[in-house]
Amino acid sequence: MDLMQSRIAMHNGNKLKLGLFAANCSNGRAMTTAPERWLADWDSNEQLAVLADEVGIDFMLPIARWDGYRGETDHQGTTLEAITWATGLLAHTKRMTVFATVHAPLINPVLAAKAFVTADLVGRGRFALNIVIGWNDAEFRMFGIEKRREHEARYEYGQEWIDAILRMWGPEEEFDFTGKYLDLRGLRLKPKPYGGTRPLMMNAGHSPAGMSYALRNCDAFFTAVHYRDAADAAQDVVRVKEQGRQFGRDIGVYTVGQVVCRPTRAEAQDYFRYWTEEVADWGAADYMLSLKGVKREADPKRYDAMRRSLIHGQSGFTMIGTPDDAADDLARISAVGFDGIGFSFVNYLRELPYFAQEVLPRLYHKGLRESAPGG
Repeated sequence: MDLMQSRIAMHNGNKLKLGLFAANCSNGRAMTTAPERWLADWDSNEQLAVLADEVGIDFMLPIARWDGYRGETDHQGTTLEAITWATGLLAHTKRMTVFATVHAPLINPVLAAKAFVTADLVGRGRFALNIVIGWNDAEFRMFGIEKRREHEARYEYGQEWIDAILRMWGPEEEFDFTGKYLDLRGLRLKPKPYGGTRPLMMNAGHSPAGMSYALRNCDAFFTAVHYRDAADAAQDVVRVKEQGRQFGRDIGVYTVGQVVCRPTRAEAQDYFRYWTEEVADWGAADYMLSLKGVKREADPKRYDAMRRSLIHGQSGFTMIGTPDDAADDLARISAVGFDGIGFSFVNYLRELPYFAQEVLPRLYHKGLRESAPGG
């Protein structure tokens, strides 16, 4: 396998790639006031990455977040910047792929190209890039951008941004880059990415413009929607892969999830009920919905459903139960065609050891992992 294909496969043959999602943000994806909730301090992230690397987790994927969601906990209000976070974790790990999630409109492509190369060299080819265009106007105003571009224009800019970076990563010694949005003169970039290839790239655009952008540029497509059932998910995966082939890409399709795994279903269900009902951070859910322009008075039933969905993990697959249940859920996710899943826990460091001890061996026996844990 050449280096580029190895990058896309995350340097292993695991049929279903497993990742930890959002550990760079306080609370991760759990809108809860539970005292054991994730705080996202650097020491905990470093310990988590080392542990995840040792037990065979394939990747870590951060959220690009600049402002929190208020509420009692200021959900995701404490965050570690994704490029720096990835670079630090790559220095402490040996096998795992580490993503940086980056808002293309907020970071100059020259700075971005250099920062990505630095991270890639630190990780010796294990750095990966999750490109986002952005939706949160409040965060854009923090950067002095009062109004985002119109939807189509956002992706036009994103295309110029990645085109400029790819050229900087290429063999040219010096060049100018002039487009509709960018006018960059005398561009020079040394060194180049590790091994003469480029990092794995992912995107999650779901509009026609966003989907086209992802399929045209990326190796993996990230979908975080709630699916009605397995057939619904399978149709989405088939559609994405077929469209990817039209662009000449064998694109990987990834999704997200939330895991509560305990020795018994009753324990798992009780804990899920505890943090999503008894100690939920409803204020954070209300604030997020306000940012999206969703108002209770317009449709109270829809508002309450969306509010509860946010508390329950925001999107993707919720997996609650025993190790057998978790393994079965992940096997079903693989069976419908997903290549990988990034999931979160209420407290990653406390819950990953049990998941690794009990669920990973079951996935090996189901043929979803190429080697037994510790092998």
